[in-house]
Amino acid sequence: MNIDRLEFIAWMERIMDRFDLISESVREMKKTNNAIDGEELLDNQDLLQMLKISNRSLQRYRSDGKLLYYTISGKLYYKLSDVHQFIRDSFNTPTKRKRKLKAE
Repeated sequence: MNIDRLEFIAWMERIMDRFDLISESVREMKKTNNAIDGEELLDNQDLLQMLKISNRSLQRYRSDGKLLYYTISGKLYYKLSDVHQFIRDSFNTPTKRKRKLKAE
């Protein structure tokens, strides 16, 4: 069975339109499921990927009280604003370096 080029392109466009619809539906579902009071919630995996840290480091930040978390049905969540505050608090204030003058 041979399909001409125009028919193939038309089919591909329909398939891509369906993918776009599905993608938008998934995005909407994700927004509603992972939000509280209109604020996005992140789970452990989201945070590990975002901060590029180990699971143990994340556990230490929670234990030390540096990172606020919430438990919902036995699963840990973090508010995005709390994560941003944690990142801001983690920055060290820059110190001025003394330049070594070269003798000429």
